[in-house]
Amino acid sequence: MNKCYIGIDIGSISTKGVVIDENYNIIFSNYIWTEGSPIEAVKKIIDYFKIKLDNNYQVFGIGTTGSARKLIGTLLEANVVKNEITAHAIGTMRIVPNVKTILEIGGQDSKIIFIKDKIITDYSMNTLCAAGTGAFLSSQAKRLGIDIEKFGDIALTAKTPVKIAARCTVFAESDLIHKAQSGYKKEDIIAGLCKSIVNNYLNNVAKGKNILEPIVFQGGVSKNRGVVKYFKEILKKDITVLENGHLMGAYGVAILSKNNNTGKMYDLNIKNIEFKTKGFECKRCPNECEIIRIYKENKLIDSFGSKCGNVS
Repeated sequence: MNKCYIGIDIGSISTKGVVIDENYNIIFSNYIWTEGSPIEAVKKIIDYFKIKLDNNYQVFGIGTTGSARKLIGTLLEANVVKNEITAHAIGTMRIVPNVKTILEIGGQDSKIIFIKDKIITDYSMNTLCAAGTGAFLSSQAKRLGIDIEKFGDIALTAKTPVKIAARCTVFAESDLIHKAQSGYKKEDIIAGLCKSIVNNYLNNVAKGKNILEPIVFQGGVSKNRGVVKYFKEILKKDITVLENGHLMGAYGVAILSKNNNTGKMYDLNIKNIEFKTKGFECKRCPNECEIIRIYKENKLIDSFGSKCGNVS
C-alpha cells in the first residue's frame, strides 16, 4: 500500500486538487470551476481522486488553501489549513528552489511574492480592480468572439498592439469597445489587452517592488503566451512558466500536509455537517465586497469574499 497526500486550493473561480506521493511527485490532479459552490466543487474533486487512487494508495494527509480553506478544512478534517501566499511559495520552491519572485495572476485576484533564502520576505495582492485578472481576460475574449484558449497565440501575431486603458475594468472595457469600433485589427486589440494586463499588474500589485530573478509566473493567466511575452519585454528579464503553475497552491499545501502528517489515515468519505451561511455587504472601504460567512453550530468557521483581507 502506497502512502499519498492531498492538497486542495479552493478559489472563487476555480478549485484545484493534487495528490502527491512520498517523494513529492504529483501523481494525480484535477482542476474544475467552483461555480459559486466550494463544497460541491470539492466533492467532485474528492470523488475523482477516490476513483484514481482505488486500492493502490492510502491517504495520510489533507491540506487546504484558498478563499474557502477553513470551511473545506473543517469538512475534510484537514491536518493543514494554510493561506495562499505560503502554499504558493512552498509549491514553487519545491520546483524552483532558488526562486526570488513569484508573479501570480488568477481568476479574480493577483499577487506577488518575494523570497530570500527560502523565506517569504514580502508579498502584495490586488485589492481594488479585476482589470488585471483572468476573469477580465475571459470576459473580453467572449466580447471579441475569441476562444480564450487561443487568446495568447493570436496576440503573438500582432504587429502594432493598441494601447488599452489598464487602470480600471470599466475604462478598459470602454476603451476596447472604442478601439474595435474604430476598425483596429482584432489581433492588435488582443495584444493590447495582454499588454494592459501586465501594465496593470506592475503598476498596482508590484508597484514600488524590486523584482529579482529567478522569476516564476504562475496562475491560470500564465498559460497566456501573449501575457508572458509582455512581462518579458517590459521587465527585460527572463520569466519561468511552470507546466503545473496553475496547481502550485494545491501542490504547496499537499507538501505541508505530508510534512505535518500525524499518521492518521483518511477514508475520503466527506462528513455530513450542517452549515449556516450569512452574507453582508462590507462598507469599510471603497471595495464594498459581498462577504460570505459560514457558521457551524453558531460558531464562525470561515468567511470569504473580501478583496482586502481585513474582514473575517
